[in-house]
Amino acid sequence: MPPRKKTTAPVAANEPAPKIKPTGSAKARRSAARLAAVQGLYQIDLAGASSDTVIHEFARHRIGQEQDGEEFVTADPTLFADIVRGVQGRLAEVDQHLGGLLDRQWSLERMELLLRAILRAGSWELLANNSVPPYIIINDYIDVTHAFFAGREPGMVNGVLDKLARILRAAEMDAKAKG
Repeated sequence: MPPRKKTTAPVAANEPAPKIKPTGSAKARRSAARLAAVQGLYQIDLAGASSDTVIHEFARHRIGQEQDGEEFVTADPTLFADIVRGVQGRLAEVDQHLGGLLDRQWSLERMELLLRAILRAGSWELLANNSVPPYIIINDYIDVTHAFFAGREPGMVNGVLDKLARILRAAEMDAKAKG
């Protein structure tokens, strides 16, 4: 008789995520958190999952885990959760700001889900993450957009987030422009 495989019991939903040794620089971990947050927001939009469910799933199965045989920079789990919860908690406000900046061609209702997730995450950070300069937020979300799109989308994300930053954080944007 062949030896039996050891099986482990399924992990309970309320069990804490495994401890993960962070990899990459702090900047790289924050960028990875923004990318993961966009993926999480996409999942929420697509499947109707709750933010807590998505955060738990990412903490257990994605952040700091090998994906398709490759190891990636460990996303900052706190920033990831803050973005996902923040967007969901202030969704109406985020969408109102975005709706005022988009033309009919790029309306939120007609927009591809992933592009909408990118804009929502970037907009929430400009609204609520005042500890990070707006140009860093904008650049990171342009990079995220480039990871998924090769057309006009990165330019559109740049334009929308730049306009929003000039409204919400005008003093910081003016100081950056002056020098």
